[in-house]
Amino acid sequence: MRPVTKETYLNWYEEMLFWRKFEDKLAAVYIQQKVRGFLHLYNGQEAVLAGALHAMDTTKDRMITAYRNHVMPIGLGVDPKRVMAELYGKNTGTSNGLGGSMHIFSKEHRFHGGHGIVGGQIPLGAGMAFGDKYHGRDAVTLCFMGDGAVRQGSFHETLNLSMLWNLPVVFIVENNGYAMGTSVKRTSNHTDIWKLGLGYEMPCGPVDGMNPVKVAEALNEAISRARSGSGPSLLEMKTYRYRGHSMSDAQKYRTKEEVNEYRKIDPITQVKDAIIHNNYASEEDIKVIDNRVKAMVAECQKFAEESPFPEINVMYDAVYEQKDYPFLKHKL
Repeated sequence: MRPVTKETYLNWYEEMLFWRKFEDKLAAVYIQQKVRGFLHLYNGQEAVLAGALHAMDTTKDRMITAYRNHVMPIGLGVDPKRVMAELYGKNTGTSNGLGGSMHIFSKEHRFHGGHGIVGGQIPLGAGMAFGDKYHGRDAVTLCFMGDGAVRQGSFHETLNLSMLWNLPVVFIVENNGYAMGTSVKRTSNHTDIWKLGLGYEMPCGPVDGMNPVKVAEALNEAISRARSGSGPSLLEMKTYRYRGHSMSDAQKYRTKEEVNEYRKIDPITQVKDAIIHNNYASEEDIKVIDNRVKAMVAECQKFAEESPFPEINVMYDAVYEQKDYPFLKHKL
């Protein structure tokens, strides 16, 4: 694994803070109805992405995830202005405004969504890994999912086939404690999700998902195993989300005291504390980063606000290949 250096920590702090503030802004404009539909935020889970990006080879490895997917493509190199524009439904978005919050996508940066169907991305992740193995590409797929998705039958079918075919894929369960509003302990007689890999003799284990160093170490081992031809792994990232499942979530299933306890181990605060403790930067240096992040978020919002909505024909062009499709009811 690449060493975790002073530069690593400073990059982590700036990136993780930007992801947090980027989504905080999305939450604010959602209330103003500038972002429509559902909005699932990543607040609290940033260490999982930061550690994953440090461990993977972003020039060839892939990511696929569910609908809590705004910051992952940004981490892989997608222009955040285009991501925000996509949530605004603007023509300058990653999918011309047609995908929206749950369907960010970038083939160029090897981010394959953004999927609204719970667990729908799991077999797709294995399929991508199968394609890489079939074509002899030295790539590994990181397939992310929430704790609720492991109750889908497709999860078990995919783990079975991935072991049978020895696929270069790492399955990453971001266990934030609640599938929508249902706690893990209410869905199973055990709460150690990683143990589900044991039934398929798949290498598996728990990881501190609030610490990017721990995430990077675990993923480095799993990715190396996959790249060497030794097959898939299942990792359970024990993390937490500070906001609701989506913006409409009243969060009556948990207490404010519980959320505040988890805020004490906020991954961004942990990284900042390590920076200060190791004298990697001063408080003044941190303020410079904070101000730069604030300006970047404002730039993204300005771009999204000023971008045009797509013309109506863009919607049809994205669906119908045949130009004289006979069942269109509206004249373009």
